[in-house]
Amino acid sequence: MSDLPELIFCPGLLCDENLWRPQSLALAGRVAMRVADTTKDDTIAGMAARLLADAPPRFALAGLSMGGYLALEVLRQAKERVTRAALLDTSARPDTEEQRERRMALMRMAKVGRFKGVTPRLLPLLIHPDRLNDAALVETIVGMAQRIDRDGFLRQQNAILTRADSVPDLPNFACPALVIVGREDALTPPERAEEIAAGLPNARLEVLENCGHLATLEQPDQVNALFEQFFLEETGA
Repeated sequence: MSDLPELIFCPGLLCDENLWRPQSLALAGRVAMRVADTTKDDTIAGMAARLLADAPPRFALAGLSMGGYLALEVLRQAKERVTRAALLDTSARPDTEEQRERRMALMRMAKVGRFKGVTPRLLPLLIHPDRLNDAALVETIVGMAQRIDRDGFLRQQNAILTRADSVPDLPNFACPALVIVGREDALTPPERAEEIAAGLPNARLEVLENCGHLATLEQPDQVNALFEQFFLEETGA
C-alpha cells in the first residue's frame, strides 16, 4: 500500500489512460495514480459506483469532459472521500437539445456499422483548429477511440445522455477545486467552466489560450504545471 496521495483520472468520451499520459509522467513518483474504468457502465451513476468500489478511502479526482460529469457524480455520492478535484473542459449542465440530437446521430452511425466515422466527425470539435493537422495528436485521439470501440462508445453516450443536472449540487462540494478550460473549447466553452467555478465554494478557474476541448493533450505543459501546484499543494511532495 503506497503512502503517496491517490489521484484517480476520469477520462472523457472515447478516451482512455492516454488522455492523461503527460500528467501521469509529470506526477510520477509523487502521486499514486489510477484511471477509472468508464467503458463498462451505461450510466454516470454506475461509473461512479464502480470507481468508489475500487478507490481508497480518500482520494483526489481529475476529470475531463465526460470524466468531469463522473467526478461530479462521485462528489454527489461520496463527497466526504474526495480531497480535491480538477474539472477540465466539462459542464455541470445536462445536454442542450442540439447536443442531444448530435449525440444521438453519432450513436445511429455507430449502430449501423459506421463507428470509424465518428471520430473524424468529432475532431473539429475536440481540438483547436490549428491542431487538426497535428498527426501525432490526431493519431493519439483516433487510437483511444479505437480501443474504446463501438459498444463502449454507445454505453458512454447513453451515460452522458442520462446524466444528472449538477448545477444545484455545486454549492455542496466544498473540497478545493481546480477548473480548467480551453479558450477555444467548442464543446464545453469557457462560460460552462465559469459557471462551475462560480458555483463551487472553493474553486479556482484557469483558462488556457490556444486550446480546444482536450486540454491535457493540447497544452500538456500548462496542465502539468497546474496539476503539480494543485495536487501536491497539501502534501508538500
